[in-house]
Amino acid sequence: MADPRPEKIFPVSWDQFHRDSRALAWRLHEAGPFEAIVGITRGGLVPAAIVARELNVRLIETVCVASYHDYKNQGDLTVLKGIAPEVAAMRAQGKGVLIVDDLVDTGKTARVVRDLLPGAHFATVYAKPLGRPLVDTFITEVSQDTWIYFPWDTGLAFVPPIREGGD
Repeated sequence: MADPRPEKIFPVSWDQFHRDSRALAWRLHEAGPFEAIVGITRGGLVPAAIVARELNVRLIETVCVASYHDYKNQGDLTVLKGIAPEVAAMRAQGKGVLIVDDLVDTGKTARVVRDLLPGAHFATVYAKPLGRPLVDTFITEVSQDTWIYFPWDTGLAFVPPIREGGD
């Protein structure tokens, strides 16, 4: 039986995620100004809040897209909630709209959201090679075969030493 664990793992602590999200805001400061942020739920909510604070953006919208239905395998995409017409119209008026997500992986979610907001600036904290061409700004690239463990998906637990079977 094949090992169900990914080949490579990249655990991210709350501190590291906060630093990386602030670094994203630093990069985005030069690309703005932005009048609205659209966070892609659920993973994009935390970096969207941090970026909104750092860039002093008060208008925050969400687009709700479900793709990982069992936390491991990406399936069919479902748009559970679209973007408010007022925010979508801002882009048509030439006003800065920023899309924020935690990660671009295969690019499937990014393509759906790009179709909803063509021309908006798209930013993620982390990027994998297949999805990287779809985002305008990101902080850290990881290999396609790396699984990122975000702080909201993990808890503190004992890990045995490597020699005794730990990771």
